[in-house]
Amino acid sequence: MSFDEASELRKLQINELDETRRDAYDNAQLAKERMKILHDQKIHPKHFTLGQEVLLYNSSLHIFPSKLKSRWSEPYIVKKVYPHGTVDIVNPKNDNSFTVNGQRLKPFLKVFDPHEEILLVQDSIEVF
Repeated sequence: MSFDEASELRKLQINELDETRRDAYDNAQLAKERMKILHDQKIHPKHFTLGQEVLLYNSSLHIFPSKLKSRWSEPYIVKKVYPHGTVDIVNPKNDNSFTVNGQRLKPFLKVFDPHEEILLVQDSIEVF
């Protein structure tokens, strides 16, 4: 094999390597876009209203793992909602107010009281 043939072969190999690298980059970009679409589908924005009761995520409990301990602290009341997800909340027990990221909050659902009286009403259906 002469020097000219070897140099031409090497140029072809370098060009093939560049094409392979470009294809891999394009495939990686497509994969990132697909992953972003799948991730964005799972994200649901949270909307809070004034006076709404919310639970606050306590991230310090994440350091000391405990399966049975809830990481959500007592219900707080929304005092003010800022743009971009920032929320002022108030502790109703001692009136402490502070600002948190809205991602650390979730709506509080009232706890079921088994002693609460529930009145069930049934409609009578007449058959002709």
